[in-house]
Amino acid sequence: MFDLFADFTSSFERLFGEESIYRGAIFGALTLFIFWVLYKLSTRALRKYLRRALKWERAQHFLLVWRYVWIVIAVIFVGISFSGSIATLGISAAFLGMILGWSLQAPVTGVAAWLMIVLKRPFRIGDRIIVSDITGDVVDITMTHIVLNQVGGTIGGEEKSGRGVYIPNATLFKEIIYNYSFESRYLLDEVNVLVTYESDSKEAEKILISAASKVTKEIIEATEDEPFVRMELADSGVKMKLRYKAFATERQRISSEIVQYILKEFSNNKKVEFAYPHTEVVYRGESDK
Repeated sequence: MFDLFADFTSSFERLFGEESIYRGAIFGALTLFIFWVLYKLSTRALRKYLRRALKWERAQHFLLVWRYVWIVIAVIFVGISFSGSIATLGISAAFLGMILGWSLQAPVTGVAAWLMIVLKRPFRIGDRIIVSDITGDVVDITMTHIVLNQVGGTIGGEEKSGRGVYIPNATLFKEIIYNYSFESRYLLDEVNVLVTYESDSKEAEKILISAASKVTKEIIEATEDEPFVRMELADSGVKMKLRYKAFATERQRISSEIVQYILKEFSNNKKVEFAYPHTEVVYRGESDK
């Protein structure tokens, strides 16, 4: 038994000892094998998650880049491992990691953000979002940028301007993202109307709810959320806030149609009147005192 152990130790020393001519080749083969196993395992895990990618061609592009990165790193480490020195291999690995981390910080952060979008899905293509104080509809999500069709920007309100905005993915880790379609296609919106204190508030409320119910009939049927009114006292009258559910990407159109309906109904109804800032002078005679 002791002789077998001695023979094994002697063979191991001949192969891996500092004087061995096979030491470098064996370290190189072991390094290549370890990299191959790590690449296969990591790629299999990535493919599992990348099936959820918004566009499969993006995932294929990422996997291609992923393969080339592994090949380049493996060639470097296998070349270093032929020296036969574990210390040299460790120092080289640390130095290479530092250089890559410093020089490729922005691209690596951008790719990491793309992976975050694929896995967590904070938004999808077609969603309306606000990021970096820019509102827009997501047109495309690449490995380096998010492409938005800007909403507003050249005009007031929330109409598509047709201007494309490219936002680097790396900024997503530092910016707050607002998604108009986070849980559903609908968003709570409102139209504010100021009526005089002499107006019939019940009649005004009836007109407002009727306007929203007519314009958003399909949305009410889908969500079962009825429009409602909230009131506040203001200097020139009663502020009535009509609140309703609207499509996140069609708020401007829906609010415009509701305003048109309200204008028409108020003009034909003597019980309600729009309020506006004005000054009224009242003269009183002796008999009025």
